[in-house]
Amino acid sequence: MSDPIVTELRDTLDGRWAELRRRARDELSADWMLAPYGLSIAEHRELTTKSLQRIADEGYGRVGFPTAFGGEFDYAASCVLFEMQAFGDLSLLVKVGVQFGLFGGAVARLGTERHHAAYLKDIMAAKLLGSFAMTEVGHGSNVQALETTATYDDSTHELIIDTPTESAVKTYIGNAAKDARMAVVFAQLQTAEGGHGVHAVLVPVRDEAGNPLPGVTIGDNGVKGGLPGVDNGTFAFQQVRVPKDNLLDAFGDIDDDGKYVSSIDNPDRRFFTMLGTLVRGRVCVGGGSGAAAKKALAIAIRYGSTRRQFSAPGAEQENVILDYLAHQRNLLPRLAKAYALSFAQNAVTERLQELQGEGAEPDQEGQRELESRVAGLKAVTTWHALDTIQACREACGGAGYMAENQLVQMHADVDVFATFEGDNTVLLQLAAKGLLTDYKEMWGDLDAMGMVGKIAGQLGDRLVERTAGRAGLQRLIDTATGRDDDTATDSLPWALSMFEQRAEHVLETLGNRLRKATKDNAFELFNAAQDHVLFAARVHIDRCVLEAALEAHEAMTSGAAKDLLGRVLTLYALSSIEQDKAWFIEHGRINATRSRAVTASVNDLCRELRPHALTLVDALGVPDELITAPIAQ
Repeated sequence: MSDPIVTELRDTLDGRWAELRRRARDELSADWMLAPYGLSIAEHRELTTKSLQRIADEGYGRVGFPTAFGGEFDYAASCVLFEMQAFGDLSLLVKVGVQFGLFGGAVARLGTERHHAAYLKDIMAAKLLGSFAMTEVGHGSNVQALETTATYDDSTHELIIDTPTESAVKTYIGNAAKDARMAVVFAQLQTAEGGHGVHAVLVPVRDEAGNPLPGVTIGDNGVKGGLPGVDNGTFAFQQVRVPKDNLLDAFGDIDDDGKYVSSIDNPDRRFFTMLGTLVRGRVCVGGGSGAAAKKALAIAIRYGSTRRQFSAPGAEQENVILDYLAHQRNLLPRLAKAYALSFAQNAVTERLQELQGEGAEPDQEGQRELESRVAGLKAVTTWHALDTIQACREACGGAGYMAENQLVQMHADVDVFATFEGDNTVLLQLAAKGLLTDYKEMWGDLDAMGMVGKIAGQLGDRLVERTAGRAGLQRLIDTATGRDDDTATDSLPWALSMFEQRAEHVLETLGNRLRKATKDNAFELFNAAQDHVLFAARVHIDRCVLEAALEAHEAMTSGAAKDLLGRVLTLYALSSIEQDKAWFIEHGRINATRSRAVTASVNDLCRELRPHALTLVDALGVPDELITAPIAQ
């Protein structure tokens, strides 16, 4: 019989898409979700392709696609499924993401009904394998400056795809080296009228026998640091012609007279609207990396609950290593953060569905707020995953270094999550700019001085006030002790007030610092404030994470599970405060006495949560079948 506390915690973590999560736990089989260690790259790639087909055969390729074309569940459900699949082989996860998320998602979101009718059924069934060809040798994060061209030939009604320079070669493209038959190619669209910015075009790249088509040069990126089962490669195009109808035309098209037409006149706004429809990729990467961290924690904490080392005086046997405070300190705050991040992930996934699901009304302001938050959360979560998996590996000693125990390969695979779907540092800058300017610079109606001169405190307040359940959070803040009170450093109200003060002060001071900008010095001033910019973004996301977690906690029925989650979230909050002690002391938010009390409270919470460690791990919902590490059995 299942533990009711585990069940309640898991239900709370599962959130809105609990049905899909339960289905995935029951049906995602280790037979095709995991890969044996020791495979060659060729063997791993071949197995990954076969497993991708199996996932499609089981119907999971349809999750998140339009129901009119055979899709299942809603749009954001695909992000939830991505999280669940991240408990398996991460090479398979990325292959799935490329096929159904990036390639299929681009066709669905950037294309129109003619593309949907022609391609989606085969994409969902994995009969048409494809690539998402955006990144180039010379341009990754700066998508607006891509060099590949798509030039319209009015005499033949075709687009000519060309790679004009070595730096324009598409690289690191998933599915490219082995499997893709077609690619969504991002290129500078040009007509007789001139350039119209980056657009996406469907370009066939291989014939049915798997040979490159004329004018298409395909390369293999070769051995990577991780993800050995993913066939990353390169594309170069030499005057490759495709029909005009291959232009994915949701935001821009070429009419029968050869004229460019778009419902969005401003080219910058059009570009960012197009990219905004693809924000799901960042939601998925954040959720997938967070799931991998949960699996690592499950392995390390289960091992720590049985592995013995050294003994106390007079003891008959050696101590279990998780009974040592240092070991608890290493793992339990990271477990607490994994919980908090889960709730933040649920919140952005729900918001994605509200803004981009079928029938959603356009909401440009809401979309920009979502993009900013997703950018920051993706950065924070992927860094958390890398840090956590490494800590778990070390916590398992030499056993953690054995391939059979899954942690080393997991760390190698997650490593790239910090730089794909957006480099984390660039994404934090994006999040900070969103707070400072409400993205107005991207929509063409702010000059450089206006871009960096706007004070963002009011915006920050407005974003927080929109958070569901804000009244309950405000009640918590209202009960917090003041900064001069040396008590109650283990309380959620006080911790939340510290998060809020930190985020608001850092953002306000950054805004004041950037007010000095002119058109002549705006870049230099912003560049000189990079440390401040990144810190502002990070503490804002920390605030969002804690608020989302506390909203989920507030919604629970009173009882043992809610009480336990409250202590977990307190540990998360105090651990974050402890890491930023210098800032809190420098800015008068805590004194030396209270600083010491924070550390003491973290220690006390680790000891308090130690007896519940396995309960908390079980509640994460990692399928036991996918944890094959012998040390976790």
